[in-house]
Amino acid sequence: MLLINPRESDSIDKALRKYKKKFEKAGILRQLRARKAFVKPSIVRRSQLLKAEYRQKMMSEDQ
Repeated sequence: MLLINPRESDSIDKALRKYKKKFEKAGILRQLRARKAFVKPSIVRRSQLLKAEYRQKMMSEDQ
């Protein structure tokens, strides 16, 4: 559970912005989407390798 302790001077908008930022950093929504369906460990590893290769390729093209 995410808790926000807003100050007396903070507006509702500011407190909501803090909550949204904390929610995103915690990765709750990402975790829920990942748990929707089971993904085999071999497929997870494969996708991680493909992402790493893509990032490596993009970094080498920039230089």
